[in-house]
Amino acid sequence: MTLRFVLDPAPTPELRADIVALWTDVSNAGGAVGFVPPVTAAEVGAVAERHFAELGTDRLLVGYEPGGRLAAVLFVEDMRFGLMDHWRMLKRVMVHPDFQGLGYGAELLAEAERVARGWGLAGLRLTLRGGHGLEEFYGRSGYVEVGRVPGAIRVAPGDDRDDVTMWLDLRAGAV
Repeated sequence: MTLRFVLDPAPTPELRADIVALWTDVSNAGGAVGFVPPVTAAEVGAVAERHFAELGTDRLLVGYEPGGRLAAVLFVEDMRFGLMDHWRMLKRVMVHPDFQGLGYGAELLAEAERVARGWGLAGLRLTLRGGHGLEEFYGRSGYVEVGRVPGAIRVAPGDDRDDVTMWLDLRAGAV
C-alpha cells in the first residue's frame, strides 16, 4: 500500500478539520508533535491555524491512504531569511496512529525529499523531542543528528527531554 501525495492542496475547511483531527489523534497517541496528551481538537486547532495562515510562504504536503483517508501530513517551513533560502525545515511530521507501522512515515519523508530535490534545495532540517526513538526512525531515511539541547523540552515536571536537530544533506556528493 502506498500513499497518494498532494503538495499544496487547497486548505479547505474540510482539509483543515481533517488535519486538526489527525494531529489531535497523533498527539493523544503519544506522538511528539507539540503537545502532551490529553489534548483537545480546540487546542490543536489554535496552533494549526497559525500554520495554515503561513501557507503560501510555507508549503503543505499531505498523503492519502488507498481508501482516500488523510493518513500523513507535514509542513515545509520557509526560513524567511535570504541566507537560509537554500534549505527548508520540516514541521509536524505526522502519520495517523491507524496507519503507523505500514511504512507511511518513510514514504512521507521520501516524498518530502523528492519535492525538495525538485526545488533544488541543499538540505532539509527537522527537530524532534528526545525519548521516543525518533532519531533512529529519521536516520533510516538518511537524516543525521547535528545538534542536541539537553532537557530543552519540559513535557511534565521532572520530565525534561532533549531537543534534537537532524539534517538531510541533499547536495550532490554529500554523504
